[in-house]
Amino acid sequence: MDVRLTSEQSQLRDAAAKLADDLGPGSVADLDDSARRDRLAAAIDRTGWCSLRSDGASGVEVAIVAEEFGRGLVDAAFFGPVLADDLLRYTGDAEAAATLAIDGVAPDAGGRDRVVTLDGVTVRQGQADGLVPSEDLTRVAKTVGAMSDPPIAMLSDDDAQRFRALALVVTAADILGAARGAQALACDYAKIREQYGKTIGSYQAVGHMLAESLALLEGSASILRHAAWAVDELEPGAAVGAAQMAKLYCARSARTVCENSIQVHGGIGNTWECLAHVHLRRVLVSAENFPVSLKEIDLGLS
Repeated sequence: MDVRLTSEQSQLRDAAAKLADDLGPGSVADLDDSARRDRLAAAIDRTGWCSLRSDGASGVEVAIVAEEFGRGLVDAAFFGPVLADDLLRYTGDAEAAATLAIDGVAPDAGGRDRVVTLDGVTVRQGQADGLVPSEDLTRVAKTVGAMSDPPIAMLSDDDAQRFRALALVVTAADILGAARGAQALACDYAKIREQYGKTIGSYQAVGHMLAESLALLEGSASILRHAAWAVDELEPGAAVGAAQMAKLYCARSARTVCENSIQVHGGIGNTWECLAHVHLRRVLVSAENFPVSLKEIDLGLS
């Protein structure tokens, strides 16, 4: 496995990062700016990134976009639609916009009413209903009505496992991105906030927290990069195993990183105006999508 990004993948990462920085929320107040969110959703639609899989993109490329969108707290639908596209490419009906439903809820349904879900190896479609309150302030969740019968596609066991591996990888990438955003927020604050005539980043206690977070992020990036590569390159069972490990490692690490970010911010980190809690909320809610328990991991973590 070559962990380096190709030049095309680097360009994709830079383009996703620029879109997230230009149109993503720069403050908590921006989350209420519906005009900005509409421009963001339209820009994502123009890129075609929600149909990456049906356009032939690899798991690595989908994870690259998901990570940058998590870092920038992108509050337009991507996670749900890109996974729905992965299912719909088996039906020959990937053109119509849809999002993914998980256990009767579509967790990323902003701007979309058509939902698809995978039940075992069966792909079904349905319609989203009412809004569901979510602790994640960057996504719109909806309940799901009755699903189609008969199903719209039947996957092979291998294809169903590869979808599960991709879903875990995309979720882990989003979590890692949100944690990277929280770390950047904390580092920026530590460079400007002064106590006793010095920036707080110069104090050992603060520096140690930021260093611990950086080490966790580097480990998460390594394990995620392998899992994303495995989606298309390893046997389906091995790909799911790598994705489970990445999801669990990223989720546990990201929680610590976000909590450290809040600690670095001090009192303001616990206020509504600080974006740190938005990152933490996104991490905690995303960790519940396709949850993985430690007992499912047979080696490497404790």
